[in-house]
Amino acid sequence: MADDPLLTTEEVLDYLNLNLKTVYRLVKAGKLPAVRVGRQWRFRKRDIDAWLQRGPASEAAVRPSGDRPTVLVVDDDEGVREMLSTSLSAAAYDVVTASDGSAALAALQRTPCDLLMADLKMPGMDGLTLIREARKRSPALRVVIVTGLPSEASAIEAIDIGVSGYLTKPFVVSKLLDVVARALGPAGHV
Repeated sequence: MADDPLLTTEEVLDYLNLNLKTVYRLVKAGKLPAVRVGRQWRFRKRDIDAWLQRGPASEAAVRPSGDRPTVLVVDDDEGVREMLSTSLSAAAYDVVTASDGSAALAALQRTPCDLLMADLKMPGMDGLTLIREARKRSPALRVVIVTGLPSEASAIEAIDIGVSGYLTKPFVVSKLLDVVARALGPAGHV
């Protein structure tokens, strides 16, 4: 048993840097292997490591589509886009990506989305303009702003147009998942 330690839920939260709600969602969906011990969940470290090595790409092939929230990630920085996409996919969200506002509006026409995550500063159409245009097409669309340059003026404007969350770069995955879970929650606004 020493080669295959069982981790508590708290240890898994620290190990994966995820919140409790996300871990339980992954367990319930059968994506994160867990063992029931009495009233508590335990996790085999080798199972967790194998799940991490498989990554979101292998899981996307076996997960049914349509029963999970779809998030449109829009950022002109490919690294940020990839990090957001990978983190959200691993947390059982369907993810669509776009590198700018025009591509995002085209993606929204092709794919119904539950949440738009938009960078504020992008060439061409900025994030706030994108949000206004996206809301014309889909008034119920929830929005999280992602920015590396937060300002009081942009925060106030974001609140005025009804964003559901605000994420500043750099961020940790647990914070990202918390903001997304709150944005997609029943109330929709934070």
